[in-house]
Parts: sequence; structure tokens; C-alpha cells
Amino acid sequence: MSKVMRMFAGLLTAALTLLPVAATVQAADVYKPFILASRGSGDMTVKVNEVKEALKGAGFEVVTDFEPYENAHVVVFTNDAIKSVAAKSEYGGYAMAQRVAVTKVGDELQVSYVNPVYMATAYQLKSDLANTAEALGKALGNMQEFGSEKGLSARKLGKYHYTFGMEYFKDQYELATYGSYSDAVKAVEKNLVSNKVGVRQLYRLDVPGKEEAIFGVSMNAGPDGDQYMDDKFQMGIVDFGELKGTPYLPYEIMVTGNRVVAMNMRFRMAVHYPDLKMMGDNSFMKLMPSPEAIRKALTEAVGGKP
Repeated sequence: MSKVMRMFAGLLTAALTLLPVAATVQAADVYKPFILASRGSGDMTVKVNEVKEALKGAGFEVVTDFEPYENAHVVVFTNDAIKSVAAKSEYGGYAMAQRVAVTKVGDELQVSYVNPVYMATAYQLKSDLANTAEALGKALGNMQEFGSEKGLSARKLGKYHYTFGMEYFKDQYELATYGSYSDAVKAVEKNLVSNKVGVRQLYRLDVPGKEEAIFGVSMNAGPDGDQYMDDKFQMGIVDFGELKGTPYLPYEIMVTGNRVVAMNMRFRMAVHYPDLKMMGDNSFMKLMPSPEAIRKALTEAVGGKP
């Protein structure tokens, strides 16, 4: 064997040896929307209190907690570091309220939370919130990521949309416009108390240093309302897997300047459930009227024009 051939053979052997390592690195560079913290038997009330205390012990502020439907409890939390990062990006305020849920599934309780790194990338933040993810893993646990079989790369998440013709992150519902930021906030708070479409305020968080605020809302259609805007109805269609994505809730409304906006459901639902099929029993087709139903309900709920 000539010297050149021996050199080529050596380089080829080295390259083949490195392939598994390269594949491992590539596989690690994908993210999934939810993280399962723990699962096992227990009492719902006790577990929810444990989650809240663990969050507080890790330096997080518990903003609110609520029960969107039976056997499901969501805790909303934040801290100054998350708020600071959220303030630096357009529409970054949506990431300010992080969410963890306790869901009763059969005889077990699942504790899960939204993956901060996944959402930070999808919402185009200036930071990946890796420190937040690490703190949550230590406080609550991190058994596995879930919500997508293969996961999504940072590159795909940063410009995510479900498919051709579907909305991107910054394609917002335009719900209402008022004379000033102050007028907009007052109108939203007033109408979230008095509207007749079943949209109610759960919390308000102000984005530091900006005329911007986030309102978390519950959506309950009631017996005479439009089921396609209802939280429980939607989750009954899409959240059918063994591991539950309950911390998809609650939906958010944003006041930014004198505008009132909300994330388009065709983006928000898709980015939380990227593996959902377009057709079939548990698919977007079953919720085809929901994007417009949500837009109409939120518009009325903040005093906007139909």
C-alpha cells in the first residue's frame, strides 16, 4: 500500500469513528415542547402545593394557579430574569409567564411544564432560557422531554409555522385599538370582567420598561356558547397522548402600546403540538372552526369591534 493510500485509509477510519459522535450531537440539538417532571400516585391538592413551594424555593414567583377542567391544575410562575429577557424582544412578553401543570391520568399524577428552551426559541427571544430550564429541572425534576416524537431543531423553531399558508409567531390577532396604552389596559381589565363570551382574566403581568402587559385568560363557552373556543373542548381533541400537555393553558392576550393582540391559534396550538395530524380523529381538522372562534371571542372579551 502506498503512503498516499495509507494516509487516505487512516483519514477514512477516523471519519467513520467520529460519525456516531456527530450523530449524537445532532440528535441532542432538537427540542420538544414539554418536560415531564415526575409521575406517580398522590393527592392532587398536596402535589399542587408541593409544586408551588418548590417553585418558590427555587426563586420563582407564583403568579396564579387555576383548574381549567376536572383533574387538571395549572400553576403560572415567573421571575425577574425571565421578565428581563422577555422585555428585549418584540412580543417577547408571551414567554414571561411560564407554566407547570399537575394532571391526574388514571391512578397517577403527572407533573409537567413547558420547555423554556423550546418556547424561548419559538418566541424568538434573545436568550434560550437555559438557566430557567436548569433551575426547573432541579426544583421539579426532568424525567424526559415530550410532545413531539423527533423534536424540532433550533433553526426550525426560530421560523416555525405548521405548514404552507399557516401563520408565523408574529402574525397576531389584532383584537382592538385604543387611544393610549393606559386606555387599552383599562378597557381590557373592565371587559374581561363583564364580557358574555366566557373569557375571564386569570392574571396580569407587566413587561418591565415597556408599555406592554400580558393577561392570561380562561375560555369557558358554557352550555350556550361556541364550543370551539372552549379550553376543555380543544384539549379533549388534541391532548390525547399518554403524557399530557396541560401546561398549554392558559391562552394569553397582550396589550402593547395602544394595541390589543393575541397569538394566532394556528401558530400557538401547532407549536405546542407540532406532531398533530392535519386530518383524522385527533387532528387540526376537528378544530377547524377554532381559530376564528377564538379570535371572535377574544375580540369581544377586550371590547374590540366584531
